[in-house]
Amino acid sequence: MLQLAVPPDRPLRVLALGAHSDDIEIGCGGTLLTLLQQHPHSEVRWVVFSAVGPREDEARQGAEAFLEAAGKRDVCIRSFRDGFMPYDGAAVKEYFESLKAGAAPDLIFTHRLEDRHQDHRLLAELTWNTFRNHLVLEYEVPKYDGDLGHPNVFVPLEPPVWQRKISLLMSIFGTQRSKRWFSEEVFASLMRLRGMEAGLAGGSAEAFCARKLRLGGGPSH
Repeated sequence: MLQLAVPPDRPLRVLALGAHSDDIEIGCGGTLLTLLQQHPHSEVRWVVFSAVGPREDEARQGAEAFLEAAGKRDVCIRSFRDGFMPYDGAAVKEYFESLKAGAAPDLIFTHRLEDRHQDHRLLAELTWNTFRNHLVLEYEVPKYDGDLGHPNVFVPLEPPVWQRKISLLMSIFGTQRSKRWFSEEVFASLMRLRGMEAGLAGGSAEAFCARKLRLGGGPSH
């Protein structure tokens, strides 16, 4: 059971941020499926910053499939230029400021700060600039750059969960199948590797970087 400190009188609130149409699903799709199984009334705000044309259609399909069990979902697909987000930094920053409006999330998923893709890295930086009193988990995306790091948080995934994640990835994101890193074998291997690192006997996991955790209560500033 994924235990999160949430007041008993309201549902869990999650904010999932991804630069491109498949990032959230690859980075934390299994964790979201698990989380929503255990917290079926959760409210999820899902934001993809760059998805146009066929990739926008894929982004919406991905959100619908992975958030099927959510109690409430808010899916926003933006059209910032792929690969050029740092050069549109002011506009991206303004959008992050708008994300602060409304209910504060209990958990935020975002890219890793050390990710070599410039769009991913910018979103990670702005996540920490914008949300300073929140639980932030940075997910990983395997790709050509070979920039996988040393995660310190592991979420075990049951076989039906990681298998469903891979099945959805391969069925939804047809525009990405030609990429060398976009394959069932890569996704399964990474989750199995993280499962080994987490000490799971033959199991799989997704891994995250948690840079700042507060244990226990106390006032927030």
